[in-house]
Amino acid sequence: MSVIDDLSFFQQVATRGSLTEVARQLGLSLPAVSKRLSQLEARLGVQLLQRTTRRLSLTPEGTLYLEGGRPILRQLEELESAISRQQATLQGRLRINGTLGFGRRHLAPLVSNFARLHPALEISLELSSQPLGLLDDQFDIGVFMGEPPDSRLIGIRLLENPRILCAAPGYLEARPALTRVADLAEHNCIVLRQFGSDYAIWRFHKDGRDYSHKVSGTLSSNDGEVALSLALEGHGLILRSRWDVQAHLESGRLRAVLEDYQAPRGDIYAMYPHRRHIPPRISLFTRYLAQELAKRLPFARPQ
Repeated sequence: MSVIDDLSFFQQVATRGSLTEVARQLGLSLPAVSKRLSQLEARLGVQLLQRTTRRLSLTPEGTLYLEGGRPILRQLEELESAISRQQATLQGRLRINGTLGFGRRHLAPLVSNFARLHPALEISLELSSQPLGLLDDQFDIGVFMGEPPDSRLIGIRLLENPRILCAAPGYLEARPALTRVADLAEHNCIVLRQFGSDYAIWRFHKDGRDYSHKVSGTLSSNDGEVALSLALEGHGLILRSRWDVQAHLESGRLRAVLEDYQAPRGDIYAMYPHRRHIPPRISLFTRYLAQELAKRLPFARPQ
């Protein structure tokens, strides 16, 4: 991390007063934030914060570092704003990676609109079943489900994305009622085989307790759209992202079940590598995504 990155990071820690809040804001894990703070203190050779289980407080050295860093960051921000204003037209390349289903349905139309707004910008959109290399300079920005897997990535949460257990009404009417996770044993579950994960284990949480069930069924697929079509045709239960099934829930083609149980969320993030200066094409596209996705999917807007 550069000196400027360290200054900016410490400003957030000192002003928010909570490593948990800083981790949430930066899209990092709590251990990654704690490690970075320790590395900063080791580099400076001083303790910047007093840590207790309840709060953080600045040491005299921490106060000096905080107050001395503010004008530096302010001057840098003003310099970048002045430079950005000199170049009103976005130029260069913007290389975007996204997931297949969400990318086709929502990301691609917004890329098209953004391209119309910035015709001098060369944009490449590549969709894949798994995230590709953001850290090896293959892409400038990625739009994926789940928090950044690496502390070297910045993550901006674009949408909430709970997963919903649902099925067609005709299927549910012909099967035993679902009141608890164990009842899944009596149902045909449409399994989505992706990413080499334990796809047959469906997990839930309720009232402080975790539940899991190894589901089975006569139909499975490695493609989310295929699995959704099978559910719509009445073949069984499916566990899918709300953005993917919301319209069908509203129309009545699908009905949610076990609504008291929450499946693990897969919130949608825009991610890009840490760097001293974020190019305007990346920061503007990220803001555009957050703004336009909130219009397309208002039920999933982050709180």
